[in-house]
Amino acid sequence: MVKKDKDMSGKQKAALLLISLGPEVSASVYKHLNEEEIEQLTLEISGVKKVESSVKEEIIEEFHNIALAQDYISQGGIGYAKTVLEKALGKEHAQAIINRLTSSLQVRPFDFARRAEPSQILNFIQNEHPQTIALILSYLEAEQAGLILSQLPQEMQADIAKRIATMESTSPEVISEIEAVLERKLSSTVTQDFTETGGVDAVVEVLNGVDRSTEKTILDALEIQDPELAEEIRKRMFVFEDIITLDNRSIQRVIRDCENEDLILAMKVSSEEVKDILFKNMSQRMAESFKEEMDVMGPVRLRDVEEAQSRIVGIIRRLEDAGEIIIARGGGDDIIV
Repeated sequence: MVKKDKDMSGKQKAALLLISLGPEVSASVYKHLNEEEIEQLTLEISGVKKVESSVKEEIIEEFHNIALAQDYISQGGIGYAKTVLEKALGKEHAQAIINRLTSSLQVRPFDFARRAEPSQILNFIQNEHPQTIALILSYLEAEQAGLILSQLPQEMQADIAKRIATMESTSPEVISEIEAVLERKLSSTVTQDFTETGGVDAVVEVLNGVDRSTEKTILDALEIQDPELAEEIRKRMFVFEDIITLDNRSIQRVIRDCENEDLILAMKVSSEEVKDILFKNMSQRMAESFKEEMDVMGPVRLRDVEEAQSRIVGIIRRLEDAGEIIIARGGGDDIIV
């Protein structure tokens, strides 16, 4: 028996709505969903055994009310939609619908800035406090933020990178104030929400968008300020699976410098794409030997695999530092002639 409407999740309600609409309409809806959404809904639908008509009616009514609310919002905004719904459904029911809609309609902070040219943003933020710059960059697209960071004075770059990496949740009031200033400067509109941003992953994405010389300058300065943070960032800058981004000559150079045992261990649980590109850059004899070793190899500890991959990544970083291989990255210094 299906649960009551109020006890059901959004996915369960969506599944029951599709069942109620019939296979033809459901098939049309599926065309607008991604694979993950289709899989989740299909699982929910397959688990439904019996639906009470009252529950079905409640879900259809809820969907109808939300669709109406969206239409009202498009006509006259949230306030207009709320007024109309309150008159039709009562204050409490209307507020519940508006709350669900507004939570899904919120725009990530600095959405306007992500549509602006990096040079425009740089012009407006370069004289701001480093913490303000770090906050803004953490909300931009990684490549966009990397370009801006690389154009800031070198003495500021490491400080801002560190601030992004160590940033925690920021209050909506602070975000709102900074957005308002930038909004006026860029003459656009914004919608705010409360979002956690920053962290090591954020600064890694930013640094992956800068040129090699800027990356080195920032990490060298961070090494002095916070060695542990610098090391953590370096570890995440390039992972073993990223070996597929190297050109064939570079991959062959890496293979020559690696221990066979490390390569076999690292490839044991890697993707087929990684295995294929590595085998492609080995001699036929070496590739056959590796395949035989991997076939007869029993279960291996994940820690051993990770350590082997880490050693290979270390070799890749060393070869790049020595200028013997090139890792494709953002910025303008990766010109090969």
